Amino acid sequence: MGKKHLALTMGSVLLLSSVLSACGGDEASEGKKGMLVDAADAPYLLTLVVNQVGEIPPKDNEMEKAIKAYTNTDLQIQWIPTSSYDEKVNVMIASNELPKLIKLNYTPTIIGTLKSDLFWEIGPYLKEYKNLSSQNQQFYDNIAVNGKIYGVPLFRELGRAAVHYRKDWFDAAGLKLPQSLDDWYNVIKIMTKGDPDKNGKDDTYGFMLDKRYNQDASSTLTRISVTQGGPNKWKVENGSFIPEFMTEPFFDTMKLFRKLYEEKLINQDFAVVDATEIDKVYESGRTAIRISGGNAQSMQEKLVKAAPTAVVDASAVEGSNGRRLPGESGNAGFLAIPKDTVKSVDELKKVLTFIDKLMDPQMATLLVKGVEGRHWGDKGEFTVPLNSEADAREVKPYRDTLPQRNESYNIAKPMKQTDLFRRNVQITKENEKYIVVNPALTLDSATFSERGKELEQIISDAETKFIMGKLDQAGWKAEIEKWKKAGGERMAQEYKEAYERSQKR
Repeated sequence: MGKKHLALTMGSVLLLSSVLSACGGDEASEGKKGMLVDAADAPYLLTLVVNQVGEIPPKDNEMEKAIKAYTNTDLQIQWIPTSSYDEKVNVMIASNELPKLIKLNYTPTIIGTLKSDLFWEIGPYLKEYKNLSSQNQQFYDNIAVNGKIYGVPLFRELGRAAVHYRKDWFDAAGLKLPQSLDDWYNVIKIMTKGDPDKNGKDDTYGFMLDKRYNQDASSTLTRISVTQGGPNKWKVENGSFIPEFMTEPFFDTMKLFRKLYEEKLINQDFAVVDATEIDKVYESGRTAIRISGGNAQSMQEKLVKAAPTAVVDASAVEGSNGRRLPGESGNAGFLAIPKDTVKSVDELKKVLTFIDKLMDPQMATLLVKGVEGRHWGDKGEFTVPLNSEADAREVKPYRDTLPQRNESYNIAKPMKQTDLFRRNVQITKENEKYIVVNPALTLDSATFSERGKELEQIISDAETKFIMGKLDQAGWKAEIEKWKKAGGERMAQEYKEAYERSQKR
């Protein structure tokens, strides 16, 4: 260890005291006892590779110094641009040039790598760590490979979806939020053709779609289908795996979209338009309702710039039989520990202890809110943000790439927020109780690894053609047969076999 690193230790201990006092009085002494090793010992050198969020933070900034001090690590972070992240990680794995801790994304390539025994299986050790073992097991199950857990998720809500809508328009029209598919049709028609903004022009939409309307568990098509009793991507029936698009609720939802398109009640460019363009239409005050993973308060603030009297509200996603929504992966990737650079169980436990410490109250506060006095201030019952630009530039890179649960875990004082913001957060927090899981999410399928994207494209193209009236029901069924023969049937069988194996473990 160089003189520079040893010299840092004493300064880090002094900094630690101020960080702890900033994050909560009585917890300071307890926090000192909870350091990885005695402060007299040299910091543990820990190399970490994560994706870049915004600008790369300057070396040894306040955030990084506080993390190093509390965990007694010489943390060395390599930031890689998000656009090339997976590619660079694959090169690092192939060339055997890995750090001690690295963020991975749950892709077919990475799943294959995890099967090759290049990373530590951490599942058996999680119970030894108070913070990691306190999280919902579903977070870990969603990144498992053949039942084994190889990393700590960068936690995100398992059910982020909420309905964001123009409450002022709904109240004026005497409307309630839609639950059945007929409700959706009626509400969208009234909000599209009923001139809800009272400007005398035919310039509003009740609902809009973008080109990712049928992609992944957060897609609009899957979200509405699930409210009607449909599965989350796959359904297990009598031991067999059935894709969502072969179920009645999903087909009925597609028929709703087809009818909306035919009657020009949704945007006609949905198959090619990007979500950012749809955002602009919402923010201009021309759309009534949206199922979103974002926050209603942010939408309200953007909307009132164009429509000062607009009122946005948030509600849970519900169908005729109550609250029901597709469970999402619950992560933005996960932190994994390579065996080649972390060679012993003792060192593995050092790395896991570092990750666990990041979720202690002091570090959770740091990652979620930043440094007291610079990014937030204490106002007694609440804390308040002080500098949103500094937060985005200095705190967000760490908040987005290290494990934290926002204010739902180990945050003593909530940030002062509007009622609308709080209501939206509460909805997504409660959603965990109502999610429908994807039973195939972590199951092994060679066909999916080899041809998953191609098979998905066959169906997503067919869905778009059906909605646009370019395929009738017979043509839709023909596309399903095409999918089966191209490998879909084999993939479903592989999922069935993998599921049966998992039940025997």
